[in-house]
Amino acid sequence: MSTVTTAFEKAAAEDRAALVGYLPAGFPDKHTAIKAALAMVDAGADVIEVGLPYSDPLMDGPVIADAVHQALKGGTKIADVFELVAAVADAGAAALVMTYWNPVDHYGVDAFCRDLGNAGGAGLITPDLTPEEAGPWLAASDAHHLDRVFLVAPSSPPARVETITGLCRGFVYAVSLMGITGARQTMSSAAAGVVARIREHTSLPAAVGLGVSTGAQAREVATFADGVIVGSAFVRRLAEAPTQAEAIKAVSALTADLASGVRRS
Repeated sequence: MSTVTTAFEKAAAEDRAALVGYLPAGFPDKHTAIKAALAMVDAGADVIEVGLPYSDPLMDGPVIADAVHQALKGGTKIADVFELVAAVADAGAAALVMTYWNPVDHYGVDAFCRDLGNAGGAGLITPDLTPEEAGPWLAASDAHHLDRVFLVAPSSPPARVETITGLCRGFVYAVSLMGITGARQTMSSAAAGVVARIREHTSLPAAVGLGVSTGAQAREVATFADGVIVGSAFVRRLAEAPTQAEAIKAVSALTADLASGVRRS
């Protein structure tokens, strides 16, 4: 059983949704990213998505795209991603890497999976990898016992949802709206429908991402989803804080608010 599965089962047993928080490795610098991730774990995050900085982040909105650009300018390497994964795993939380496929392919799929597993990582979230192109990843994830998280969008037809959910392990990523990442004032009305369609094809947990930024929004999503994914709101806290100490404090406070929000009772 993977650490991701354990995290979702623990959350369900406590009558709440799992809280999944995203941060890119190396932003605003390597050491602050590690401290921020550990603060998120301490404040109640169940799973940490470690973003692998990439030069062409097509799915990401301006907040994350700018952070990733700064991380790359700062010299962030894949080794730094694995270091952050290891820190999260050592802290007792599940760590997944969120990455576009090109860096994994360039590194070598089997080698990447080997090194991710050695760092304590649970698996990958692959937003731009289609099932038709996923053969090497499917084989390597089986060989190294890693979770694979694919995305289901509001536009995904039933046959596509069945294919995608059949390949997932850990959880299924339910995209709440068509568009790029970013915090929003209100949640998309499509999110509950995407979760319902996922559940027609799998018993895996469904976690909703894109748009959640407050405890109130997390509470809304927790009424129909197994997990709540938050990214841009965390990255904005890091970007806006004038000092490292204030950045960590802001990230911790947001995590606590969200962790309270995902509780259903």
